[in-house]
Amino acid sequence: MLQITAYCHIKKNKVYLNGKLLYEDSGADSLKTFAVKVFRHFKFKYPKFFKMDEISKLGFLAAEILLSNTVEQIVNADVGIVFSNSQSTLVTDKTFQESISDRENFFPSPSVFVYTLPNIMIGEISIRNKFMGENAFFIFERFNAEYLCNHINLLNSAGKLTHCLGGWVDQSAEDYEAFLYFTSPGEKENLLPGHNAEEVRKLYELI
Repeated sequence: MLQITAYCHIKKNKVYLNGKLLYEDSGADSLKTFAVKVFRHFKFKYPKFFKMDEISKLGFLAAEILLSNTVEQIVNADVGIVFSNSQSTLVTDKTFQESISDRENFFPSPSVFVYTLPNIMIGEISIRNKFMGENAFFIFERFNAEYLCNHINLLNSAGKLTHCLGGWVDQSAEDYEAFLYFTSPGEKENLLPGHNAEEVRKLYELI
């Protein structure tokens, strides 16, 4: 049986861990600006961060904040990642499309093209944390707690993972939002409620 050990929200230029506000910057005028400020505020050290597209930075930061505050020792090979959002990598896709649409100013960039797949975000987090478990990325119109929980629990019952980083990392031209949570096995008094759609939905709607 999986239980939720911690969760993180990043939205509206604010960062929350387990429902507690850790950082905010109302002056940031974009996700790009805010992400860099969060990275520097928490003094993370990972040079590759600055090469990522914006949505990968968002997911990376939520994972860093969440995992750096998870004191439990985990077996890296058994950690899975299951993410979702509503628009895949549409913002990055449009950036790349603009670079190839003008024949007179043709400058396609491999560094942009590589981020036109949503599971690249999972890859960045996996490389950073040496996670080698099962992973998946799903596209839904809105956050789908039922599907997410069912998939993670199925992977757990099939022995494909013992721990999992799950959630929603979404970006549009106007807004962004990250909600990630971490699950671990067992029934311990210090853990949050069990991993089911109702409890996950409550945490998602908390902020």
